[in-house]
Amino acid sequence: MSAVIYHNPRCGTSRNTLALIRHAGIEPEVIEYLVTPPSRARLVELIHAAGLSVRGAIRQKEAATLALELDDASLSDDALLDAMLAHPILIQRPLVQTGLGTRMCRPSEVVLEILPAIATPFTKEDGEVIGVDAALHPR
Repeated sequence: MSAVIYHNPRCGTSRNTLALIRHAGIEPEVIEYLVTPPSRARLVELIHAAGLSVRGAIRQKEAATLALELDDASLSDDALLDAMLAHPILIQRPLVQTGLGTRMCRPSEVVLEILPAIATPFTKEDGEVIGVDAALHPR
């Protein structure tokens, strides 16, 4: 199975998600989206495939979200996309796409919904253990 992760190596959730993908025996294509942001068309495709709204794909707690007044409910999807493309830090992470679907992997174990079942437990950076049962019965 192939997988693509839009990854920020400074983010613990993104690191845990990447490690879970590898734990499942998959070496994904890793796209550091702050270095190589997706095109507008690709970003829209990922957002829709993940079942998100454009607003739902923005990092709400990011300083730039407030500085750019992106919390203004009257802003159009096009305006929000423009901001996300101009400031990729605004893109919620990590976004993962496999043959089984696309997910915004917050928390990281959401990725289990689109991976083959894992055979052994996985321990996240904070020590939380994600068991085999979690993989067989995702949220």
